Amino acid sequence: MNESMKLAEAVAAQLARHLNDVIICPGSRNAPLSLALLAREDIRVHTRIDERSAAFCALGMARVQRRAVGVVMTSGTAVANALPAMVEAAHSHTPLAVISADRPERMVGTGASQTIDQQGIFGDFAPTTQVTSGDDILAMAQRLATDSQIHINVAFDTPLVDDELPSTPSESFQRKAKLPAASNHGEVAVDLEKNTLVIAGDEAWPVPGLEDVPTIAEPSAPAPYYPVHPAAAHIFRKAQVSANDYVVNTKVEQVIVVGHPTLHRGVLALINDPDIDLIVLSQTPDFTNPRGEHATLGTTVKTSGEPTSDWMKICQGASDMAAEAVRETLDNDEHGFTGLHAAAAVGDTLAVGDTLVLGASNPVRDASLIGLPFDGVDTFAPRGAAGIDGTIAQAIGVALANQSLHAADWRAPRTIALLGDVTFYHDASSLLIPQDQRRPENLTIVVANDNGGGIFELLEQGQPSLRASFEQAFGTPCEVDIEKLADAYGADYRSADTPQELLDVLAELKEYSTGITVVEAHTTRKSLRELHQEIATKVGS
Repeated sequence: MNESMKLAEAVAAQLARHLNDVIICPGSRNAPLSLALLAREDIRVHTRIDERSAAFCALGMARVQRRAVGVVMTSGTAVANALPAMVEAAHSHTPLAVISADRPERMVGTGASQTIDQQGIFGDFAPTTQVTSGDDILAMAQRLATDSQIHINVAFDTPLVDDELPSTPSESFQRKAKLPAASNHGEVAVDLEKNTLVIAGDEAWPVPGLEDVPTIAEPSAPAPYYPVHPAAAHIFRKAQVSANDYVVNTKVEQVIVVGHPTLHRGVLALINDPDIDLIVLSQTPDFTNPRGEHATLGTTVKTSGEPTSDWMKICQGASDMAAEAVRETLDNDEHGFTGLHAAAAVGDTLAVGDTLVLGASNPVRDASLIGLPFDGVDTFAPRGAAGIDGTIAQAIGVALANQSLHAADWRAPRTIALLGDVTFYHDASSLLIPQDQRRPENLTIVVANDNGGGIFELLEQGQPSLRASFEQAFGTPCEVDIEKLADAYGADYRSADTPQELLDVLAELKEYSTGITVVEAHTTRKSLRELHQEIATKVGS
């Protein structure tokens, strides 16, 4: 056996100790490692032809497993294609391992083909561990055991492969290495007799002691016992509001942030309000803390007192008013069929045991407005860096990971993804899965197609005075035939022109869907600004 194959087998053995899954991409320089991995029976190997898509698929799998998934690729720009996924992994604290093949160091800087300086290519997101011989395997193993975002750069010299395939190793690692431990920043004393709100974002967890505190939770957070609708957030910055000839004291005194909230400006205004005490809890090295030293940081709480009955009633009343405003606005036929209507249809057809993947733009915000998170529904959204990159690949990864967790079930658990059309186009190539590869058995992708960037309709650049440049700079309509695109990649296709049609399609797919189905909801963005203004008016903001 040549030296490259020996090194590849040693690397593959360490990967099998730590990872359940690895995705390989075709290439020459990584051929030794790909063959060594395929020879093993103790690690699942998937194949993708696009390194960017492979990295995001691995990221989706890792979101479910909470364990790193590996991505193996050849040298050169192939490695750089994993950068967007690594950025999201780092900011969302999702484990991800990129294992790149490289030329020997003597070839770097000589003009050799497909040769770049790959060490440090991911910067601070994932420092490089260089592997050039068996002496470097211990350092690689330490990285896999302790770090979440990992770049292992393996230099293979020629000859790369032998004349025969490697044999199946005699050793088999069925027990994987332990996951990295969560950070503990200590305990914070919390007086719950103060008017208190919890704001739970991505990466939030159920904090013992805060179960009975009213909570504004984003869709990917755990479902709270006492949810508060995000459209009511502005009410809690007011000293008083009038209701039915009564004056109610609504000012929140302290806010407890759990995880990484990012979605709603009204909610973020609560976090930034200097008149409100801020406590921020995190299980990672990072905090969502815009107030610096004026916030109290920790991981656990020691509570005293309990929320007053008056405060609980105020929070419930404000939340009910906001939820009713959304329902009434959705019933207003003047707005047509919007992305918010599509989100409502998806929400109405979710069931316990389903998994939901949300696009980073309007879909995740719409899901929040219609009442998510739901108890019993795992929800994932790329909120680390909040990009639309690789969303289809992540949804496929989530679906595959769920299938593996429920391999004995008679039917794969359902994964449903809600995306905008721009997000769908951006990653449509991730629908390409090579033949004979593991495929999602029950994945529905709902595309709210409003022919462009609907999120920008709601931002400052969407105001009437700027409309002359809006479509070219922000709307960017594409007029792509999604049915033909889905068909080209071998996905089933369905469409809906009204909320009821979408409900009917989703209800049917809930019972009979197999494989990947793309459901195109023909929505409009023309009324989005007026729709959201109507909700805000009804809630008094």
